Amino acid sequence: MKNIVIFGAPGSGKGTQSDLLIEKYGLNHISTGDVLRNEIKAGSELGKTAKEFIDKGQLIPDDLMVNILASVYDAFGKDHAGVIFDGFPRTIPQAEALKAMLAERGHAIAAMIELDVPEDELMTRLIKRGQESGRSDDNEETIRKRLAVYHNQTAPLIEWYEREGLHRHINGLGSLDRIFADICEVIDTL
Repeated sequence: MKNIVIFGAPGSGKGTQSDLLIEKYGLNHISTGDVLRNEIKAGSELGKTAKEFIDKGQLIPDDLMVNILASVYDAFGKDHAGVIFDGFPRTIPQAEALKAMLAERGHAIAAMIELDVPEDELMTRLIKRGQESGRSDDNEETIRKRLAVYHNQTAPLIEWYEREGLHRHINGLGSLDRIFADICEVIDTL
């Protein structure tokens, strides 16, 4: 079982690379963004609560996210190939909660793969994505807030996963195929 955390700033390519990894390795995928957007679209209480945080560029409370993720993770059954965690954890307490949740099931994270992309490229990608997809959170003001949250709250996870011996750095700038090949090289050694 290869449980992977795919990590990077908004717009770094986590979703795109996750899709390729799912196809190649048969991994399951938990994108907190997709899970939350589905809840918002459905108009659920969770969706309404999540929307309030997202519209302000803030993170969803940890206990809420861990409970959601545990439920989705358990739905894959006991004998899955592994899960890509996309968009979670975003803070050290979330990483600790994820580690504990997996440990309760006798599982662990095999690697945290960081897609490193310069900030000017992230802005370009996200503004383009917003124009193409109509995602309301891909506008310049919200993007700047999301990047500030990433740098202040999320980037410290790199050191945390380094101490755990699980951090793998990938240059996220360049061709899609080269980035994917670099990620596969990491996964094939796990």
